[in-house]
Parts: sequence; C-alpha cells; structure tokens
Amino acid sequence: MSILHAASEPRRPRALVLAHWLTALILALAAGLILARESAEGRALRSLLLNLHRNAGLLAAGLMLLRLALRWRYHPLPVVAQGALPARLAASAVHLLLYLLLLALPLVGWALSNAHGHDVSLFGLVQLPALVEKDEDLGDLLEDAHFWGACALGGLVLLHAGAALWHHWVLKDEVLRAMSPRSSRSRA
Repeated sequence: MSILHAASEPRRPRALVLAHWLTALILALAAGLILARESAEGRALRSLLLNLHRNAGLLAAGLMLLRLALRWRYHPLPVVAQGALPARLAASAVHLLLYLLLLALPLVGWALSNAHGHDVSLFGLVQLPALVEKDEDLGDLLEDAHFWGACALGGLVLLHAGAALWHHWVLKDEVLRAMSPRSSRSRA
C-alpha cells in the first residue's frame, strides 16, 4: 500500500478505535466468566466469577457511555464504504441495537442482582445503589431478560463481525481497516 493511498483512507479516530476493541475484549471476558461459572465447582469460586462478570458488565456500560461521547465528539464520522440504502439502513440498525443492548444488559444485570438480594459494587471499591428492591419473582424475570438479551447481543456481535469480514474479503473496501488498531490515525 502506498503512502499516498494510506493517507487518503478514511480512519476512525484513535480513541474510538480503542474504545471499540476494549469493548470487544470486555464482552469476551464477561461471556467467558459467566460460562466458566457454569462449570465451576465450589460456592466461593462461583461467587468470584459472578462478581467479576458483574464488574465486566459495568465496565462495558462505562465504555459504551464513553463511546457515545466520542461518537458525538467526532460526528459525523467519515464515510468508509458506499452501499445501497437497504444495506446502510441494516448496518445502522445493527449498530443501534448493539449500543442499546450494551447499555441495557449491564443495567438489567445490576437490577437482577438487586432483585435476588445482592448488592453490586465496582471492584469492591464503590457500592452502587440498588435499582430495585429484593423480589425473587422480578429477579426471575430479569434473569430471563438478561439471558435472552445476552443471546441477542451475541448474535448481533457475530453479525457485526461477519459484515466487517464480508466488507474486507468480498467487497474489498476500507470498513475493517478503518477500525484496525494498528492503522488508526487521530482525526485532525
């Protein structure tokens, strides 16, 4: 790739790229922790894994708030790929749903913990207020909502990653490179 070509490629701002990949890492961690909990033996280990999962969820929510602030700061982002209107609308819908779920799931998880009578803290340093009172029936509903929301999020993440790979390998445009950690450049 020539220097002239590299300089003209649209890139996402470095902070937005970093927040994107940190979110992906935190999501993988949260999923891994809760899956590890399912096969873990011993109450103490299961409790530790659940608390780490809660903290990962809270970090994901914090990163989403940061990402929203960055999106507002750098709006509008440069166009990376042209496409038909239905494809652009589908991409926007997936991004909107990803953002909504990444904000809602930690809140549902927080409320779920409270409904089952558990306090939530951020790494044991900051006690968070209860979102709901203890209510086992509500807790069961929130548990279902959290599970199915996580399934939907997982599906959307796979769709999102698949679309990025489709753009890269089939359409051969700059969508994936624009979010690449190695090649991101700060926006002037």
